[in-house]
Amino acid sequence: MAISLLTSIDSTSHIHLIIGSNPLAAARCAKSLEVGAKPLLIAAEAAELHYALQKRIDNDEVKWLKKWFEDEDILQLGREEINYVVDAVFVTLGPRDPLSSHISQLCRRNRIPVNVADAPSLCTFSLLSTHTSGPLQIGVTTNGKGCKLSSRIRREIASSLPPNLGPACERLGTIRRRIQEEDHLSHMALAGDLEEEDSADQTSTFNRLITEADLDAAKNRRMRWLSQICEYWPLRRLANITDADVESVLKSYASNPTTSSPLETQQLQQMTQKRGRIILAGSGPGHPDLLTRATHKAILTSDLILADKLVPSGVLDLIPRRTPVHIARKFPGNADRAQEELLELALEGLKAGKTVLRLKQGDPYIYGRGGEEFDYFRKEGFGDVISVLPGITSALSAPLFVGIPATQRGVSDQVLICTGTGRKGKPSVPPEYVSTRTVVFLMALHRISALVSDLTTHASDDAKVVRGDGTLDESRKLWPKTTPCAVIERASCPDQRVIRTTLEFVGAAIEEEGSRPPGLLVLGNACEVLQKGDAGRKWVVGEGFRGFEDFEDLGLEEVLDNLTVDGKVEVKRPEIVVRGDSFGRELKV
Repeated sequence: MAISLLTSIDSTSHIHLIIGSNPLAAARCAKSLEVGAKPLLIAAEAAELHYALQKRIDNDEVKWLKKWFEDEDILQLGREEINYVVDAVFVTLGPRDPLSSHISQLCRRNRIPVNVADAPSLCTFSLLSTHTSGPLQIGVTTNGKGCKLSSRIRREIASSLPPNLGPACERLGTIRRRIQEEDHLSHMALAGDLEEEDSADQTSTFNRLITEADLDAAKNRRMRWLSQICEYWPLRRLANITDADVESVLKSYASNPTTSSPLETQQLQQMTQKRGRIILAGSGPGHPDLLTRATHKAILTSDLILADKLVPSGVLDLIPRRTPVHIARKFPGNADRAQEELLELALEGLKAGKTVLRLKQGDPYIYGRGGEEFDYFRKEGFGDVISVLPGITSALSAPLFVGIPATQRGVSDQVLICTGTGRKGKPSVPPEYVSTRTVVFLMALHRISALVSDLTTHASDDAKVVRGDGTLDESRKLWPKTTPCAVIERASCPDQRVIRTTLEFVGAAIEEEGSRPPGLLVLGNACEVLQKGDAGRKWVVGEGFRGFEDFEDLGLEEVLDNLTVDGKVEVKRPEIVVRGDSFGRELKV
């Protein structure tokens, strides 16, 4: 089978003729504009244009010729400097349209590159599936055997490359250009020496013969030296090259251009400081088995770990003894200063070239200040070395651990995650009552009585809204005091506790049972879907977490082998049968 000759073409100012009005025509126009060409669209005036095409036409990016295609178009609509012949033709009509075959034959006779959608036999060129990053372009083709497959391969290749490789190509190109400029100056200087070698004042040491071969050898020595860097430096090291590295590399050669060895790459790497990295990661609700593999890997490989105060001991126990750990010193009145201290320590570690892990409880972007920290490090110039790893948020997992489905058909069709405490301790605006809504309040138990008042009355000092005429706004729909709710504390930890009650008694329940932070409040009818409260009691307390105990002695393959169609787990062993549902309740042996 014949394969293609892969080339890259400078299409700046080229005229691309695009025939059709469908989404593919819009994509072809976009690609032409991306490479600096000028797309001309040919479609009948009555044609229904794709919305993306219409937008580009309205913005004067694409010129629409409202007519049917004519044979003379390929010879009359091009650039003046090439006698008005168009540079390329894209036919988006498909292989079954007779016009596609006609245009293909016409372009072949006139040696004009033509591409017909989904018809490799009618094409003289095809477009690659490309990944672009700055000056770096990677193209993949299956020579018409499957565009989806080539896209998949391209994505796999791109995902395996280190980030910032495109900008690194730009910087390495700068080094190449600077070397060429310096070689030119050196060539001129050496040529000048040739003219002055007959001076009577010069000794025999200076009166040496400098040949063109000497000049070429000096030039080739520099380029070989740059080639060694591109060939032998690790790809990730090349991807992290900075503007400062460019200067260091050039100075390292300039200090002794005639004797510097191109093979001394280890010495050159040591000259440039290792770039730091910051990872913002969520540790999940508490149980170490609920960490993502990415966060677990970050815990094991980071140079410095800065952890939130509420990250549980089970997760902290996974940190290697050699790794320095700083726990946030957050206590009432010191939260902002503690946060500043963490940011300062992280920035200091980054500047020292360390991999710094900011370990947070739950998910870093769910009331975890992750977005604020991302913005802080970006403003400090480290935006390209920030990684954010998700974590399982207790807002969604804690209800699951105690048998509360956040959504349930016919009961709850929406979930709202709120904070009970706003910025600087101020109360947040309470949500209005919706019978089919499940609300999860984080950071609310310390002000539970005030929160209940906010939800159930309009006159609460924290929630009341006064109109311009001085009257109380009572348009917000209040929550009934009989609404079921649950307080979940230390979710997924061995000392997990759940208090099942209603809005009317939740404040008294917390006051009598005490607090076991961190905790959250779940509010809504979903709280009673799978487990009803005790009609004779104001609240019911459940202790302990047993969510994983059925699987502790099993390997993953054994667990999967024993999963049944209905989702139950049935593990058969000699003389014992263990059954358990997904909430770890009512286990029987």
